[in-house]
Amino acid sequence: MIGRVVAAATGAGLIAGLATTALATTAPASAGVRPDAGASFLVRFHHRTTVASTVPANGDVNPYGVAVLRQSRGRLHTGSVLVSNFNNRKNLQGTGRTIVQVSPGGTVQVFARITPRMLPRACGGVGLTTALVVVRNWVVVGDLPSANGMAATARAGCLIVLGANGQVRETFSGHGINGPWDMTATRGHGQSWLFVTSVLNGTVAAGGKTVHRGTVLRLHLGFRRNGPPALLNVTTVGSGFAERTDPAAFVVAPTGLGLGHGGGLYVADTGTSSVRRIPAALTRTTSAGTGTLVSSDGALNGPLGLAIAPNGNVLTVNGGDGRIIEITPAGHQIFRRFLDRSGSPPGSGALFGLAVAPHGRGLYFVDDAVNTLRLLH
Repeated sequence: MIGRVVAAATGAGLIAGLATTALATTAPASAGVRPDAGASFLVRFHHRTTVASTVPANGDVNPYGVAVLRQSRGRLHTGSVLVSNFNNRKNLQGTGRTIVQVSPGGTVQVFARITPRMLPRACGGVGLTTALVVVRNWVVVGDLPSANGMAATARAGCLIVLGANGQVRETFSGHGINGPWDMTATRGHGQSWLFVTSVLNGTVAAGGKTVHRGTVLRLHLGFRRNGPPALLNVTTVGSGFAERTDPAAFVVAPTGLGLGHGGGLYVADTGTSSVRRIPAALTRTTSAGTGTLVSSDGALNGPLGLAIAPNGNVLTVNGGDGRIIEITPAGHQIFRRFLDRSGSPPGSGALFGLAVAPHGRGLYFVDDAVNTLRLLH
C-alpha cells in the first residue's frame, strides 16, 4: 500500500515569524498567465515572514534544500525545519557541509555537519544540495561536491542517510546516481521510494554546452528494525533532460520534483523553463523520457524548487527572477508573485527549496540572497 508524500512537498509545524512584510497581490496577467486565481492556493497568503538565518557557526551559506518534520525522534523535533547548505563560508559552491534545524521559535541548531572522512571515497567529498527529505525519521540528503567551487571539478557524489541524531549511517552511490540535485519521496508499509534528479551525466565534459542526458531516478528503499534503510533497486523513470554547467548557477538542469495526486511526478525542467510530468512514476518500469509538457514559458523563468499544494496545484520558484508560480495540473499558470526582488535582475538566483506548511497554512522557502528561511502566510 502506497502512502502519502512525505518529502519537501509536505510539512509539519508552522513556524512563528520574526519579521513580517506585506506582499503585493497577484501581478497583472502576462503571456501564459491567466488573470483569474479562483482555484489558487497561493492567493490567500499576503505576508512574508523571516523565520531565521540559516548560517551556522562554521559560516556555510547558500541554503538549498528544505524539509519539515512531522514527528520527534533523537535530535529531530516536530515542527522544526531542516535546511541544507551548498556553499562554505568562502562561498565556494559544492562545498557546504551542514544541515541546520530551525525550531518553531526561530532557534537555529546544527543538525548535522558532514566531513569527507565520514563518507566513502565514492562520494568524492561533501557539497549538500537541494535534495533533502525525511523518511521514517531518517534524513536523506544529496551530495554533489566540488574541489574548488567550480563545476569543472564536480564529482558524482552520493545520497547520504543520516540517523535521527545527525550521524551518517549509510550512503548510496552508483546505480545512475550522478550529481543528485533535488529529491522528493513517498512511503508505503515498510518501504519508501525516493525520486532524485541526476544532473552530471556528461555535463562537466560538455564544458558549458547543453547536453540532453539529465535523468530522474526512482530508488526503492526497504526498512529494517535496527538499521538504516537498504537500497533494493533503482529505476530510471525520466531521461533526456537538458543540463549544462554554469559559472553562476553551478549547474542548470532538472531540479524540483513533486508527486501529484494521480501518481504523476512533476519535474521543474530548469533549462527549458518548463514543468513536465512523468506518468505512473511509482509503478513504471522504463523511462518516460522527459514525460509530457504541463506548462512552459509565460511566467516561468528557470524554475528550481517545486512542491505540490494541498489542492493538487504545482508550486515552483523561478531561479531567474525571484517569483513563485502556481500551475494547475491542466497546465494553466494561474498565479505569480515576487518572493525576492534583490539583485539584478530582481530576485535572480535567490530561490531554491520550498515546502508546504501543515494544514496548508503557508509555504516555507529559503532565500539564498540573504541566507534565511522564510514563510509565506
